[in-house]
Amino acid sequence: MIQQFQFEELDLKGAYIIKPFVAKDERGDFIKDYSEEVFKENGLDHELKEVFYTSSEKGVIRAIHFQRVKEQAKLVRCLTGKIFDVIVDLRKTSPTFGKWRGFYLSGDRKESLYVPEHFGHGYLVIEPSIVSYKCSEKFYGDLDDGIMWNDPDLRISWPLDLVDNKIILSEKDKNLQSLGEFIGKITTSI
Repeated sequence: MIQQFQFEELDLKGAYIIKPFVAKDERGDFIKDYSEEVFKENGLDHELKEVFYTSSEKGVIRAIHFQRVKEQAKLVRCLTGKIFDVIVDLRKTSPTFGKWRGFYLSGDRKESLYVPEHFGHGYLVIEPSIVSYKCSEKFYGDLDDGIMWNDPDLRISWPLDLVDNKIILSEKDKNLQSLGEFIGKITTSI
């Protein structure tokens, strides 16, 4: 069985769910989740600068992160386990500014989420997971920023019942700004 790449653009313009190329036989699966050529043919100019992985336990929330400048487009895929992945449109001139969408990604489904530049990204770990990020820009710790996972204006519907309402947050993620504070910063920088 062979499955070709499939690109589904989401209602938050520029974001995609991508089904990878999969060749399956009696030995198992061969998966190609990125091809510069195929991505360009589908309107995505995603040049890789860094690839990294996170390993997380059930209940971990990685809040809504982004870089203030040198923004990163990300191709995110859950290699093992299952996560509820969230993207937030942070493009100040976008008609969907401040809107979020959530997606279940898992090792079984093999799909990737393409997160464009100027989007925030985070996720809830439903099962112990390893997540891959293929980034279009290097990570710069001094430019890293974020919005709190439970922001009252975003009102993200995290499926906390799937982790028995027991969440694990880093100290950094416990002290992130609100969406309102973020909006204040971009308004004053215009």
